[in-house]
Amino acid sequence: MNEQSTTKGFAVLSVASMIVKVLSLLYIPFLRSIIGDEGYGVYGAAYQVYVFIFVLTNSGIPVAISKLISELVATKNYKDAIKSFKIARFVLLVIGIIMSLIMLVFAYPLAKAINYKKAYLSILALAPAVLFTSIASAYRGYFQGRGNMTPTAVSQVIEQAINTIFTLVFAALFIKYGIAAGCAGGTIGTSLGALFSAWYLINVYKKNKKFKVSKEDLNLHIRRYTNKQILKKIINYGVPITLCVGMTYAGNIVDVANTKTRLIVAGLTESNASILYGYLVKYQQLLNVPISIIASLAMAILPAIAGAAAQNNKNEVEDKINYSFRLSFLVAIPSAIGLSVLSEPIFFTLGFGKGSFLMRYGSIVLILSSIMQIQTTILQSIGKLYTATTYSVIGILFKIIINYILIAIPQINIMGAIIGSVVGFLIPVILNHKIIKKTLNIRFNFLTHATKPFIASISMAVIAYIVYYDFNFLLKLEINKLYISNAIATVVAIITGVFVYLFTLIFIGGIREKDLKVLPRKIVDLIPDFMLERIK
Repeated sequence: MNEQSTTKGFAVLSVASMIVKVLSLLYIPFLRSIIGDEGYGVYGAAYQVYVFIFVLTNSGIPVAISKLISELVATKNYKDAIKSFKIARFVLLVIGIIMSLIMLVFAYPLAKAINYKKAYLSILALAPAVLFTSIASAYRGYFQGRGNMTPTAVSQVIEQAINTIFTLVFAALFIKYGIAAGCAGGTIGTSLGALFSAWYLINVYKKNKKFKVSKEDLNLHIRRYTNKQILKKIINYGVPITLCVGMTYAGNIVDVANTKTRLIVAGLTESNASILYGYLVKYQQLLNVPISIIASLAMAILPAIAGAAAQNNKNEVEDKINYSFRLSFLVAIPSAIGLSVLSEPIFFTLGFGKGSFLMRYGSIVLILSSIMQIQTTILQSIGKLYTATTYSVIGILFKIIINYILIAIPQINIMGAIIGSVVGFLIPVILNHKIIKKTLNIRFNFLTHATKPFIASISMAVIAYIVYYDFNFLLKLEINKLYISNAIATVVAIITGVFVYLFTLIFIGGIREKDLKVLPRKIVDLIPDFMLERIK
């Protein structure tokens, strides 16, 4: 199996993440038309329960596998790398079975706890997905640890494609039995997608499980680890990560119950509170498209930084950290500004209905979330696992308190959740920044990495805004179909914006030669030669 560079791995995972998120966005208007806005709120609430249990099961150990295998491979300890995977796979299988049973047995109490009793059947239908994703996560961690992101990328696309198809099919079949049944039908696709994804990864592993080792490496005297020592390492790596991510999603679970309850305190009916929560779900799903790209970068850099740290290569650690922040800003800043400026036409095009105001004012959360993802990955890579967890918990507590206070104010209502998110990310970002600089004693500056992407993004936003409104105005005169004219104008504006951003970045020296490896070859071919000559 060939090892991929961090840039290549990021590119592969980014493309897969984009495909996955586009598929997940495309079926939302169809699902909404089947189960309605109230049903979509129920569906979103059930998913928050599933995601919380999913991250408790799958967030820590797969990352531990990736980190441990990358360290063992870096020190030529190939036998223990395989042994580590097999031990972790067994642990994940056991945990997956237990957590699936918990979801099945406690589905109704969980639905009641989040104030969405109608989510009971959906939680039941999602239970098998926890087991299947546990199996898939073990293999993804293994491949990432070996520096090959392709199996993970392909499995994610397979999972989402199956999910998209069967979500709509079963939602349409079951909606005649009521909102609760329709929402449950809409979650069956998740379990089926996870099953097919796990099956694919198992088959790829069987074909690529052998290491190619040179004769020199075979003769090295490598320190071997016992099963007990490996299990201890997996637990030491995995538990803090699980706590860190788990606390974040525990905050989301509290928010589900908290948001609806406080909206009712603000004077809304239960039905209208569910609808407003549905707006928040749509906002989060759209925001997750660019966030998933940053998550791909985090996946790609973790084994790279962990491997460099294991070899005490400070220069490479510093280089990887600076590169990851720069790359994350290149994606996060234009995405945040673009989503804000074109929030209304994008929501209309995707059939999201109302709620675009949340994106207009709340897209800054994307930038803060991106920074925090990279910071958390860095802290995990260098062994500061509990530090990342502690700072995340502090942010979550502030978020919950702010949400509780602001959402109940009628003039603020659902916007209180956005303000809470901004504060909830900003606090750990500041704390993480200080501890990373103090621990590693390296040079990196957010402003240095963010300035050029920000300048290019402003140019992009101005041009995209003008293009959208001019095209939309002209098309409405010719087509007289509001949705079609909006959709065409939105797509043209986004494509124009992407190229304006890219060309401006090149012109002001904000992009480097190795950054082009992340872009599809066809886009690079469209860049004029005189501009390519400016790239160093």
